[in-house]
Amino acid sequence: MNSGIEGLDEILRGGLPASNLYIIQGAPGSGKTTAALQFLRAGVAAGERCIYVSLSQTRAELEAIAVSHGWTLDGIRVEELSASDAVNSAADQTIFQTAELRLDETRKAIEDAIKEHKPSRLVYDSLLEIRLITGDTPRFRRELIAFKAFLAKRNVVALLLDTQVRDAQHAGEEVEGVAHGVICLNKSIDEYGPVRRRIEVSKMRGVPVVDGYHDMAIREGEGVVVFPRVVPGTAAETVKPQLIKSGVDALDEMFGGGQESGTTTLVIGQSGTGKSTMASLYATAALQRGESVALFLFEERLETFFRRSEGLGMQLRQFYEDGQLIIRDFNPNEISPGEFGQIVEQAVTGEKVRVVVIDSFTGYINSLPHREKAVRDIQSLLKYLARAGVLTILIVAQHGLLGQDVGIDVDVSFLGDTVLLLRIVEHEGRLRRNITVVKKRHGPHDLDVRELFIESSGVSVIPYNPLPEA
Repeated sequence: MNSGIEGLDEILRGGLPASNLYIIQGAPGSGKTTAALQFLRAGVAAGERCIYVSLSQTRAELEAIAVSHGWTLDGIRVEELSASDAVNSAADQTIFQTAELRLDETRKAIEDAIKEHKPSRLVYDSLLEIRLITGDTPRFRRELIAFKAFLAKRNVVALLLDTQVRDAQHAGEEVEGVAHGVICLNKSIDEYGPVRRRIEVSKMRGVPVVDGYHDMAIREGEGVVVFPRVVPGTAAETVKPQLIKSGVDALDEMFGGGQESGTTTLVIGQSGTGKSTMASLYATAALQRGESVALFLFEERLETFFRRSEGLGMQLRQFYEDGQLIIRDFNPNEISPGEFGQIVEQAVTGEKVRVVVIDSFTGYINSLPHREKAVRDIQSLLKYLARAGVLTILIVAQHGLLGQDVGIDVDVSFLGDTVLLLRIVEHEGRLRRNITVVKKRHGPHDLDVRELFIESSGVSVIPYNPLPEA
């Protein structure tokens, strides 16, 4: 059954199993109500009857949430019930079990609504109010089991919203054991920057879900959007690697004839050494061969990229306008690793991209709060791209004009099958660019240091000749 949440069905391997009870857990503001509305809207779109049973929110509040996304509640029946009176009455009553009576009334009202309207989908908001009415854990658990049996007889798929995330204090409730599946929504706020949101399918009986946390977001007009982690095994293995050339014969010779598809190249160098130019060179050559290319910019603006390339004779605007060249530029803290991985994956599968450039990897990793996790995420993405036969170029910046510090406090050298080192050396008042292939896992390569020239006429590589002594 379609959950109505983009990306979640992929994690669930197709959707929610029918005729079962599910719990969505999360703190206030984590997106539970929005996700529930998406679930019901998907049912309405499929021609199903849907009910939203609310013990904590009014119809007006639900409509406000829907309107904020440009939605309506058309086709969704809202049943408003109040449990607040039960709490107040139970506190004052000592002889009659008013809480039990109110629980019976609440249950009867919900069951009558289900019997009358015969929904296929139901949202119950929320379990907190039932906890307050029941007052003790055993009764709460029995109530939940009975409600599950009632729904199962009528083939209703229900989402129960729960603000109580399991912890040591509430472990005895074992709510997760009653439900067929449990979906946890998580949000965290760093010292500076936007809210980080994640989703985890912590339980789903009979379904080999993609376990662990996945990045998510709440966006106007879209609601909850989930970005499944990239799994390397989902890409087909390339049958035969191909040599990918740069268009500069001397540079291709350094790589033993060219770079291989299905590999990752780290282009490392300090500012002004020509790192981005190397990436543009391979992108231009691939585009001229008729292949698609994707560039992801984390430091350089789009217009700056075009002007720099045009200054070297590489005309890329038309390829971009034709859609053969895909370019995305990102602002710091704008994107999560999960969303970035999905964008890259969609470019490879949907647009048949053969060359991917990330410029720069330093800018990407510095925009994330947890760098070591980001390196693990990018490693999975690189394995996926390798199995899809894509040449990936990672630009890694060094600090300073002549320094060797790459500015990242974690080791990234293992990410590259090939490492191209660009340096600037100074002699007698002149700066010279050097280029060296310091690593290549697949096939032979040239270990010589050569000189790199970047001029308006183009890029050239020549044997390195030391300047004569003064």
